[in-house]
Amino acid sequence: MSERKILVVAHAHREDTVDAAVRVASLLRAAGAVPVLSHEDRAALSAIAPVLSDVAVLGTDVALTDIDLAISLGGDGTILRAAELVRECPAPVLGINMGHVGFLAEIERDAMDSAVQRAVEGDYAVEERLALEVRVKDRADRVVYTTWALNEATVEKDSRERMIEVVIEIDRRPLSTFGADGVVIATPTGSTAYNFSAGGPVIWPTVQAIAVVPLSAHALFARPVVVGPEHVVAVEVLEGGAGASAVLWCDGRRSHPLPPGARVTVRRSPQPVRLARLHPAAFTDRLVRKFQLPVAGWRGPATIDPTGVIDVVPPEAME
Repeated sequence: MSERKILVVAHAHREDTVDAAVRVASLLRAAGAVPVLSHEDRAALSAIAPVLSDVAVLGTDVALTDIDLAISLGGDGTILRAAELVRECPAPVLGINMGHVGFLAEIERDAMDSAVQRAVEGDYAVEERLALEVRVKDRADRVVYTTWALNEATVEKDSRERMIEVVIEIDRRPLSTFGADGVVIATPTGSTAYNFSAGGPVIWPTVQAIAVVPLSAHALFARPVVVGPEHVVAVEVLEGGAGASAVLWCDGRRSHPLPPGARVTVRRSPQPVRLARLHPAAFTDRLVRKFQLPVAGWRGPATIDPTGVIDVVPPEAME
């Protein structure tokens, strides 16, 4: 079996993240794997931790197609960056949470050593998450920009003073026109991100769906809409009137200006994002833990045994 090549994704803005990158690189080497860093990460991290200066560089020393797994050290933003780096290969992303909410992260920092060992051994399941394919056309109907998103694609106003006028379309049929600060088009993965802040629905990761959520819309009918993954959503930035230019943001990382007349089409990407999972866990538990939701007073489900006695199943038995 050849050495596993594992991409480590971290930034140098926090001391604990730099320390974690040093630790993970050391653990990978000790286990017989090859740690790899992007060019930007190695430059930034090795300036603080010189021990990382000889780590292999992605695309120079190790080809992207040779990467077996990416380990993300940080919050959800770092996982999104890791997913971006391995987008063109089948390597899954394993998130070690160094932040606060960390919805996408699989484990917390105190389980780092065992997680790295299991990563080297390939002892994990791979969960595929729906991603979005995003295309922008100009007023002449020419494709001027294409990208993708794991969390959401957002059409937003680019001026604080003015709203944008948009028309929402589903499957080539107009749904509604209104003025707004923008429109969020989110995946189930992104339902607990920008979509959540905008008042959109929380969608379980196992549900294949796309949510369309207006931002501060001036309209009678501007409610969140959830459609199936086979549907195509489009947002047109209208010309004239009070309409202003807009900007497209995908996952808060990639952007493109949208002048009046631009059209953004969003559909399910044929290429999902792959997340490595070490511990299967109920999404309900993740919501409760991350949002610190109150569950005091819960009795748990009751079961009836053959004798007719009703027992309450304790929470730990449900895990």
